[in-house]
Amino acid sequence: MASTVLAPGDPAPSFALLDQHGESRSLAEFSGRKVMVFFYPKASTPGCTTQACGLRDVSGDIGDTQILGISPDTPKRQASFDDQYELGYPLLADENHAVAEAFGVWGEKKLYGRSYMGIIRSAFLIGADGAIEQAWYKISPKDTPAKLMKALAGG
Repeated sequence: MASTVLAPGDPAPSFALLDQHGESRSLAEFSGRKVMVFFYPKASTPGCTTQACGLRDVSGDIGDTQILGISPDTPKRQASFDDQYELGYPLLADENHAVAEAFGVWGEKKLYGRSYMGIIRSAFLIGADGAIEQAWYKISPKDTPAKLMKALAGG
């Protein structure tokens, strides 16, 4: 895993990235609200689709908590992912993986014996004050919405 590991109470790294519509979106624009930031390896792949659609499906039950998805995909690929699954929340393009590195989710992965660098699927609940409330490294796609709901319920 990457060297940076965020824990509850740490300030969330600030960022501004292009969304699926080519508009710059920043964490600061959601100041005063809780924000669920989840990092996924690649748009439209099975695990990422499960995770993104699961969060879409609970979005009506999380009050004014904002969901933000981040991956190394281009804004065009993010737009295609959003259009295909009607996700309805910002998908941010971290093409140079600087934000992933700041959150400690860019690291070495292995597939079929080959090592490469990529996104370590993770999610973070950021409080209205900009501090990390929950940090879930190596989260499973289907656990992401359940953990968000539990955290928002005070669990």
